Amino acid sequence: MDNASHSSSQWLFALSALNGTPSTCPREKELYERARGVEFLFRLGSSLALPTSAMCTAATWFHRFYMRFSMDDFHRQDVAASCIFLATKTEECGRKLRDVSRVYQAKVQSVDVATIPLESKDVDQCQAAILLTEEVLLEALCFDFVVESPHAELLELFESLGTDLEVQEYAWSLAHDSTPLCILYTPRVIAIACYVLAQRIVDGPNSPSLDARISASSPSKSLPTPPSHQPASPDASRAVVDYYNLQDSDAVYVSETLDIMLEFYSVQDQNQIPYLTSILAVPLPLDTAVVP
Repeated sequence: MDNASHSSSQWLFALSALNGTPSTCPREKELYERARGVEFLFRLGSSLALPTSAMCTAATWFHRFYMRFSMDDFHRQDVAASCIFLATKTEECGRKLRDVSRVYQAKVQSVDVATIPLESKDVDQCQAAILLTEEVLLEALCFDFVVESPHAELLELFESLGTDLEVQEYAWSLAHDSTPLCILYTPRVIAIACYVLAQRIVDGPNSPSLDARISASSPSKSLPTPPSHQPASPDASRAVVDYYNLQDSDAVYVSETLDIMLEFYSVQDQNQIPYLTSILAVPLPLDTAVVP
């Protein structure tokens, strides 16, 4: 397993690209604004009763968009709504533009959507903004709507490793949060990072560190196994490493991913993510090559 598609996919950017996006705000501010945009996107999608897959696809497009266009020029809520509207078409869960616009207005005004009239100047303006932004979104995406998510990899891990339900729930939630990882690493690398971080959260502060969990080498691997004995079961905290036969080069990508995840959560509002305290209690991996 490697991140070789970094060089072949137009949608996987070098880690340093986060410091050179078209937006003029500092990286920490941009991560915060991206998180707010994705949170708004998911609220829109949930109110429109969209499937999770459609919302995750829209969130990936949201992050791709801001690698090519500036937050200074396109408001995160307009981009989020445009991504949602486009996803309702490509994911075969169509919703009317007016319905998306009414929900948008309801979220902005913090009122029930039933109070938003079918015909109003605000709804008309919202529809126009979504359509104008969608044109730019299509340009940014180059009409490439294919999105691969880490969720399929996580399902395989859950089934193959007999994962504890609490770990599954944390890993699934981490994957759902749609951090900018989708534009930096392959779905498998992200799935491993979500799984490892979820394990660490559930196991608690006295359990092995993130570095120990993803290191390609393990003390137990250097000990000879007597021919007459079966090999010991892999340490649960390193099960994912053994499952994918993680190599040193792979571990670097996973370590970078964990670092970006923790940085992303460090600038979030605790009221928006109920399990944020548990995440921030996890120390950063030491062996990272993340660009400052």
